[in-house]
Amino acid sequence: MPDRSPLGFGRRATEAPDGKVVSAKDERPWPTGATRLDDDLVSSLLPERPARGHKGSFGKLLVLAGSLDYAGAALLVCRAAGRAGVGLVTLAVPESLQPLFAAKVVEATTMGLPEDDVEEVDPEPALARILDHEHDAIVVGPGLRPGLATAELVRELFAPPGEQPPPIVLDAEALRSLATMDGWWSGERRPAVLTPHVGEFERLRAGSGVEHGADGDLADDDDARVAAAREAAAAWQQVVVLKGARTVIAAPDGEVAIAPFENPALASGGTGDVLAGAIGALLAQGLPPYAAARLGVYLHGAAGDWVRDRYGDSGLLASDLPEGLAVARKRLAGVADRRQGAKGLGFGSRERLAATASPASPQGTDPVNRT
Repeated sequence: MPDRSPLGFGRRATEAPDGKVVSAKDERPWPTGATRLDDDLVSSLLPERPARGHKGSFGKLLVLAGSLDYAGAALLVCRAAGRAGVGLVTLAVPESLQPLFAAKVVEATTMGLPEDDVEEVDPEPALARILDHEHDAIVVGPGLRPGLATAELVRELFAPPGEQPPPIVLDAEALRSLATMDGWWSGERRPAVLTPHVGEFERLRAGSGVEHGADGDLADDDDARVAAAREAAAAWQQVVVLKGARTVIAAPDGEVAIAPFENPALASGGTGDVLAGAIGALLAQGLPPYAAARLGVYLHGAAGDWVRDRYGDSGLLASDLPEGLAVARKRLAGVADRRQGAKGLGFGSRERLAATASPASPQGTDPVNRT
């Protein structure tokens, strides 16, 4: 039987003789002080799915994404959000582009934002329209057109009026906009999940007064990645997802988690848009930012392994991933159900529950152990 990952995809991390968890691929130790995500831990984060729920029960997500040059980014966010379980998705785009996007999205609805030039939103009336729209979470940034108008809209969205504004995922152009603003993290801000890749993270850190290179090797040094993400989350008082192999998720209170996935197949344009959609969907379903970020990253990594099992280490398209999100979530739901069943039956572990499986199925019905 091949060595499997936590959800039955790809390679699994193993335990070294000294008790440290290491990767089966390169046997590098995991950083201390950071929680390694696995299927048991993450399955406990799944939002409830009542049998009598309806689309309104499972959250309403507003997506501000896409431009003429990057239409695919918006479509990927919307599709990923649907596959991650959100009930309703609305895609907000400049009014001149609304007919184009309305013809492309199937399940999502669209909303036109006022413009002061072709493809360029007018921040003040656009913000008013956004705030008037009913939603439980927002994703902003993927594929947006760069410019002063976009930066101003991002600034206003991050600090909206109201006592309890819905949480927001800031990605791509939204992060680049923040990096141009002094003190963007100060004052009252809505709860947020920031999802930078290494380059975006370094720009944000530089804008926060951290000298370029001071964080060390943020591509390959996991200890440096954990330390930098933890420090940034504390300074910015927001959840930070530092993307890459072994994605790091850091909370403002100092908690840090690491996803176990290392998958070169994910080095493909648009995969980050899928992650933003997944985290936004989970926020809209009511998860707090740190929980939504951990679960979203894990689902995304498991989906990537699911695709890699079919196509190998290259050739993955971002549009392949959303279906994998749903498959991974289904498997996690099975893990959660068996854990609850084990507690109800008085068993102390999933392994003891599996021991009661039918002889006709030596591994039981646990999809985690399928090859």
